[in-house]
Amino acid sequence: MSDLSTFSAFGLHPDLLRGVRELGFTRATPIQEQAIPPAMEGRDVLACAMTGSGKTAAFVLPILHRLAGKPRRTTRALVLTPTRELAAQIEEHLSALAMHTPLSGAAVFGGVGMGPQEHAFRVGVDVIVATPGRLLDHFRFPYAKLQGLEILVLDEADRMLDMGFLPDIRHVLKHLPPRRQTLFFSATMPGPIVTLSREMLHNPATINLERQSQPAIGITQAVYPVPSELKAALLAELVRRGEIRSVIAFTRTKHRANRVADYLLKQGIPSGRIHGNRSQSQRTQALEAFKAGKFPVLVATDIAARGIDVEALSHVINFDVPASPDDYVHRVGRTARAEQKGDAFLFVAPEEEGNLRAIERAIHKQLPRVVLPGFDYTKRTAEKLEVPLHQRLAAMRSARGSARPRRPHAPHGGTHGSSRPPARGSGARRPRRGPSRSS
Repeated sequence: MSDLSTFSAFGLHPDLLRGVRELGFTRATPIQEQAIPPAMEGRDVLACAMTGSGKTAAFVLPILHRLAGKPRRTTRALVLTPTRELAAQIEEHLSALAMHTPLSGAAVFGGVGMGPQEHAFRVGVDVIVATPGRLLDHFRFPYAKLQGLEILVLDEADRMLDMGFLPDIRHVLKHLPPRRQTLFFSATMPGPIVTLSREMLHNPATINLERQSQPAIGITQAVYPVPSELKAALLAELVRRGEIRSVIAFTRTKHRANRVADYLLKQGIPSGRIHGNRSQSQRTQALEAFKAGKFPVLVATDIAARGIDVEALSHVINFDVPASPDDYVHRVGRTARAEQKGDAFLFVAPEEEGNLRAIERAIHKQLPRVVLPGFDYTKRTAEKLEVPLHQRLAAMRSARGSARPRRPHAPHGGTHGSSRPPARGSGARRPRRGPSRSS
């Protein structure tokens, strides 16, 4: 049997091997060893692979190899993925691996204009990497037909399920040719994902299907017990002491992400933020600045738990303990990528101990507890990270009320002519609503 630990053993196109070497890839990861050969043979693949295992190259390289000898100007491969960041990351990796070939790709996701994406459909780029919602927006128009599609990849299938994309995926499948090769990647295999894979795949090569999702071996994990109101102060102290060089800190809500980032800035610690209320350009700028080392802390919600690839990321901090053990595994997978090393810390308040125990049961390990020497765990802060929802709603209503212009008094005996909205059919046009999908 051939030694598949090196990429040259796969029989890849020489131009692809040049790209692989120039990217510094030397030895294939386990998922690459097991997935690339059947994918190159044209078989369907069902792979249960943890985040950070190198699975992007496991499906991108077989796709590029297969398309290398094909006529151009027809989209022959589609990769579906849950988030904008992950779509952009996959397209970036695809372009790097294909740098010595004429093959092209395009990322299709919400939050940006549809014009350049429409152009990609019309010219027939070889590979489209898309989020389901924005892809369905394009499918409303005739230019987005994919009659020539030969390969479909579902990446992070369980995450798409978590985000409510299962109906969208089924709608996407109706637009695709039924005869195709399908590569199905998921970090976990819950029941609905197993059902979907059985519907989509024909006699697939199965890889690590029974393997439980676990943090990568190179991740050093630890728990920092800390009162909830002191979590931000603890994070700032770790950064100030040089314990942390670069860290993604995950919060449970967009509001908390903003408050943590603002607190760090007030403490003189540069930071960025990524969450669903940020525009695509803001998210891209924050991620690029973080990658470039312009600030040490990126505060994020789970929108970024999969889809951020940062070289030499030293730490991941679960600022809030996730309710799902799978979410914990996906979050900490942002460090120690591709068999490197990294640290993952959990900030655990007393009320979060239950979620911590669930994580420890799932990973079959009791995590060590750490107390930071010299940090005052008894001090109290007047500033709360989480303003209760009812207080936020009351503040929003008050702001709306103060900003609303007062209606002029109508003259006696009648109504003011400008106070009544135009009736339907009066010729007044209602504003058109654009596409509502923003994946």
